[in-house]
Order: sequence, then C-alpha cells, then structure tokens
Amino acid sequence: MLDFLLDLDKQLFLALNGLNNGFFDQVMYYISEKVTWIPLYALLLFLIFKRFRWRGLVVLLLVVVLVTLSDQLSVLMKNSFLRLRPCHEPALEGLVHIVRGHCGGRYGFVSSHAANTFALATFMTFLLGDRFQWVLPLMFAYAGLNAYSRIYLGVHYPGDVIFGALLGVFIGLLVWWLWDIFLGFFPEHKTDKTV
Repeated sequence: MLDFLLDLDKQLFLALNGLNNGFFDQVMYYISEKVTWIPLYALLLFLIFKRFRWRGLVVLLLVVVLVTLSDQLSVLMKNSFLRLRPCHEPALEGLVHIVRGHCGGRYGFVSSHAANTFALATFMTFLLGDRFQWVLPLMFAYAGLNAYSRIYLGVHYPGDVIFGALLGVFIGLLVWWLWDIFLGFFPEHKTDKTV
C-alpha cells in the first residue's frame, strides 16, 4: 500500500511539475521567496497592533514560537524520514522541471514552506478572522500558493506539502490555544478575544 501511495505521489508530482512555462517559472520562483510576502507581513503587523495594542507584543512572541516550531519540526521530519526531494531522485532524473537550477537540501518530507505558511495562516485566521473576514481567504491563498510553488519548482512532492500543511495547521492550532491561555489572565477579554 505504501509503495502504491508513493508511486501515486510521484505521478501526481510529474503531472503538476510538468505544467510549466517561462512566465510561471518566474511567478512561482517569487511566490516561493519570503521577501515577496513582506507587504502581507506588514499588513498583519498593522492589524495585530490595531486590534490588540500592547498585547500585540505577545502575539509577535507567539508567531516566533510558531515559526520556530513549524520550521524545526519539519526539518526533524526531513532528517528522520530521509525521503529524497524529487530533484534529487535518481529515478526522476531528466523528468523534473527545476527553476534557476535550485533544488534545495537533499530531503523533502515534509515541506518547511508548507508547514510555516499553513501554521501562520491558521493562527492568523483564528486571531483576526472574526474581525476581518477577508483574512481567511487571503491567508490560505498565501499558504496554498506557497505550497504549490514548491511542487512547481521541483523541490517537493505533493505528499511533502500536504503533510507539511497538516503539520502547520496543527501547530497553528496549538499556538492559538497558547494565546487563549494567555487571554485567560485577562477575563474581561476572554469572551471575544479582543481588547
């Protein structure tokens, strides 16, 4: 059964990675870059401090915890499962479309990009989504585009990004729970999570 799933993952990867052209090579390269998303991060900072004022500092600390957890756990999984990235897989040599010759580290399960972006998307949706409804589609479009870009660029299988996304959602929920505990120290703000 595992061999069947791994083969299916490879076939899906080849189909998705094969949907490439020169224009989208550039688009997906920049989608995958962290600096591309600085305006989004600045917007989130603005919304956090607008809504939570001084407690925004606690939110920032939790975001640091969130990114550290998702990044380090995804790296730990890479070093535990030792699944080669598609661009390092000898059986796929000559079949993988790689942009700008960049392949990344040797192992790819799970995707750190997917874990980090889905962790942030989940946490921000719970944190801001009730007040700013457009945060949910914006954050999950951000996370989804990042995840797909990793397949397009030839550095991750779909399974890498799916399990990375699930890891990220779990971590986002965990950090949301920590935020909820913090708000418990301020009972006047517990009911609606606002200040």
